[in-house]
Formats: sequence, C-alpha cells, structure tokens
Amino acid sequence: MSDRMLRPILAVLVLAIVAVAVVVWWSNAQPPAEDISSSSSRYSPLEGPTEEAGQAEARRDMVEEVRRQGIDDQKVLEAMAAVPRHHFVPPEMQHSAYVNHPLPIGYGQTISQPYIVALMTELLELQGDEVVLEVGTGSGYQAAILSGLVKEVYTMEIIPELSHPAEERLAGLGYVNVHVRNADGYYGWEEHAPFDNIIVTAAPDHVPRPLIAQLKDGGRLVIPVGAVGAYQTLWQIIKKGDQLISNNISSVIFVPLTGEH
Repeated sequence: MSDRMLRPILAVLVLAIVAVAVVVWWSNAQPPAEDISSSSSRYSPLEGPTEEAGQAEARRDMVEEVRRQGIDDQKVLEAMAAVPRHHFVPPEMQHSAYVNHPLPIGYGQTISQPYIVALMTELLELQGDEVVLEVGTGSGYQAAILSGLVKEVYTMEIIPELSHPAEERLAGLGYVNVHVRNADGYYGWEEHAPFDNIIVTAAPDHVPRPLIAQLKDGGRLVIPVGAVGAYQTLWQIIKKGDQLISNNISSVIFVPLTGEH
C-alpha cells in the first residue's frame, strides 16, 4: 500500500486515539454523582461551609469580647458560645449578628447587645436546676441562652408577630425546655409560679408587683427600670421574705415594657 493511501488512515486513527483520551480524562476529572448530591443537600445556598465557619469564628470573637468586658461566669460564656445568634436576627442583619451591639428585629423591638445578655444572665446567679420566667421574648435569643443553663424557661411576648415566630424558631433549633406565651408579661405567668428567677428584657417605669409576688423566696429579679426615652437603671433584686434587697448595677437603654398597666 502506498504512502498516499496510508496517510488518511493514520490521520483517522490519531484522531480516534485523541478523542478516547479526552473522554477518559474528562470522566476522571468529574466528581462522582453521589458526591455532588450529598454536598448540595448538606449546605443551603445561603449557608455554605465558608459562611458557617465565618459565623463560628465571629461567635468566638463575640464571646471573647464579652469576657474582656468583665463577664467571668464560665457557664454563661459557654452558653453564649453555643447559641447561633445569626438565627435570631433578621436576614438583612446577619452580617452584624455577632457585633457587640443591639440590633432591630422589627415592631420597634431589638435583640439586646451580647454583653447585656451575658450580664443579665450572670446576675441571675444560676445553678442549673431553676425554673425561670423571662418577660420580653423578642426573637428568642435570651431564652435560648437560658435554655442551656436552667431546667425550664417560661418566656412571654406581648407582640404576636414576634412571639409566634420565636416559638417556632426555638422549637426548630431544639430548645425543648423553652415555653413561649403571647401575653402581657407585666402580670407574669401565674400558673407556673413561683419562679426561681425572673428576667425582664424591656423597661417598665416601676417594678411590677405581680413579678415580685411570683418570685420565690431567695429568688432574683433582674430588670431595667426607668422612663421611656432616657437611660434606665439595671437592678438585681433579691427577695428575702418580705424584704427586697436591690442592687444598682448600671445604666442601660431598653425599649419600654408595653401593655395595659
């Protein structure tokens, strides 16, 4: 066979070999189908592994800042480190979820500054077996912090547009010992009283007498008190029989405690 006849045949063979090599290379370069599906099911489009890692690092930084500000109760710090605060702020606020300042959550309400959350929790002086009442659920963040520190949390929110989503959020995140009620917290939750501790996360202009009545002897009430639109005073009030021991902690700014009282 002449060279003129062999050249087209050789050219076709070379092209076929190159095509096969390309197909083999492409197949080896692609991940198996099951790897792709498992990856897409593990991470949602909004919460990929890089974002979660960044949030975990930001949470550690937040806890360290709270520690530097004077919070030294290790159990409180561990609770702060365990709760994903970014789940308790609106989506447009998630980039600021671990910054140490309050954030708006809608309806004129806020999620408190992490340091204030830690301070108020520390002032309860929790041992782990308490039943605690919270007045002012908001988005549920303070209740989530308490959940890991006490036996039961009863939390009240007067705004239904906040209380119902907070109840779903807390249940969805596994905080099974938190019980949410849409009601005026000024009057407490009498059917579950007396409480070992009470924490109020909105400011009345006086200490509600129903809350004092529902506090156990030896229990602590942590509450901001003061006029709307001005600095208030954060108090730790300890009930000793008929006596109240009131400790002035610091000046704070909270949204007002609303309701008919």
